[in-house]
Amino acid sequence: MKSTKAIIILSFFVMLSCSYGSVKTGLDRVGEYKEVFEGQRLGIIANHTAYDRSGRFIVDVFRAMPGVEIVALFSPEHGFWGTAPDAEKIDNRLHPVYNLPIHSLYGKTQKPTSDMLQNVDVLVFDIQDIGARFYTYIYTMSLAMEAAAENGKTFVVLDRPNPINGTCVEGNLLEPTQASFVGLYPIPVRHGMTAGELATMFNGRGWLTGHVKTELAVVPMEGWRRQLWYDQTDLRFIKTSPNMPDLETAAIYPGLCLLEGTNVSEGRGTAMPFRQFGAPWIDSTRLVERLNALNLPGMRFRTTCFKPISSKHRGKACNGVRIIVTDRDALEAYYAGIRIVDTVFRMYPDDFQWRTGHFDRLCGTSDVRKAIVNGSSLDDLRNKWQTELTSFRNIRNKYLIYRD
Repeated sequence: MKSTKAIIILSFFVMLSCSYGSVKTGLDRVGEYKEVFEGQRLGIIANHTAYDRSGRFIVDVFRAMPGVEIVALFSPEHGFWGTAPDAEKIDNRLHPVYNLPIHSLYGKTQKPTSDMLQNVDVLVFDIQDIGARFYTYIYTMSLAMEAAAENGKTFVVLDRPNPINGTCVEGNLLEPTQASFVGLYPIPVRHGMTAGELATMFNGRGWLTGHVKTELAVVPMEGWRRQLWYDQTDLRFIKTSPNMPDLETAAIYPGLCLLEGTNVSEGRGTAMPFRQFGAPWIDSTRLVERLNALNLPGMRFRTTCFKPISSKHRGKACNGVRIIVTDRDALEAYYAGIRIVDTVFRMYPDDFQWRTGHFDRLCGTSDVRKAIVNGSSLDDLRNKWQTELTSFRNIRNKYLIYRD
């Protein structure tokens, strides 16, 4: 097969020469990299998002490729079909159509075992990410990269767009003491990278456990530009998980996910998760007035009421707030999420509760929660991130595959 270096270099020149017409994902281009796959036994890490432009599922794409054998499938959080609830453990099973084993990487283990990889030559990853540090698919990828390195397997990423664009970078870096499956490495909440670029960074920086490095190849996209939001490509957005139904949700998620670390409903169990939030003890009108007075970039707020059918406050009427995105390019979603949490905390000190460990893990630091509790300046906190972000951008630049 081509060396990893050759593939990465080729990806750069492909991007320079493309005409920026229709965007092709890595899956759309596997035929151009037949030598990576022919004669190999593949293990495929995927879910319901792994379709090509013509509507073919990844298993069918590779089954049509001569000399390729698929021996196993692997699934992330939410399962192979993307329907399991948040944080629900998933068992291994047999695919009813393909008659292939599906090894769950969100059940008894989050990392492929040697037994799972025994008959695999090449591990292929193809899952649509959404661009936030705490979305777990990228850690399924990194742990599988570790397993590939430890077991002498090649790892291939079929790249896909960052839906919320590849230019905006926001938030503090994760501190090592806060490492968990919702954040393993020192990257900001909004990293502005694709899965292929992240894989290259994880590998190149020696961040995998034991500083192992896998034989990595990235099959790059064609026609994707960093400033594009997903709906500016001609690709069909597939609901990436039960509570990530559309692009507008993805745009707000880097901030509103912080509510998971509190007793305020983030809208799970409703038709608009992360686009609305509330609790039975909130006065919607007063909270909307306070939030709109903050003049947060790119968003406004209006009153709403909802009754979740699952998750927090299940079956209870929640007085809340609906977020209206007015300018997605101006959004500072993570900082907006912090200001929302701070506002609710100050208005309802007797009702508001922290899920302290989880909130800190989502933020990647305890500094945010402590600043809110102590009434410290949140603007000063945000300003402190800028040095970190400058350093991160310099590191990040070394691993970008798409340069425009």
